[in-house]
Amino acid sequence: MRVTAAVIERDGRLLIARRRAGGRFGGVWEFPGGKVESGEEPRDGLRREIREELDLDIDVGPALGEFPFASETLTLILIAFRAAIREGVMRLSDHSEIAWVLPSELSGYDFALPDRPLVRRLAEGAAYG
Repeated sequence: MRVTAAVIERDGRLLIARRRAGGRFGGVWEFPGGKVESGEEPRDGLRREIREELDLDIDVGPALGEFPFASETLTLILIAFRAAIREGVMRLSDHSEIAWVLPSELSGYDFALPDRPLVRRLAEGAAYG
């Protein structure tokens, strides 16, 4: 399965979102995004997911990398992109809260396991800036 993540920056801070309690990875933080549907390009899937999850239209920029993840119950490839909010007023549907954090603050949040390699890269400044 392929999933996408948007790394949205504003004033040097990155947007992260906390998943609603219950379900897979409930209560932990992530970069917003979601599953790429069959026949869908990852950038198009990311735009769709952000519209569904946050009610925002985004411009999807360059890819930041692909991060494979495997556990006993889940195998996926997380594809991360830089993104910018084009328009919309944020409305949460899949998340309980959001935060705008500095890359150096990311390690202070409990992220979903698939997001952690991306978090490490961003915190080190290797993929953003």
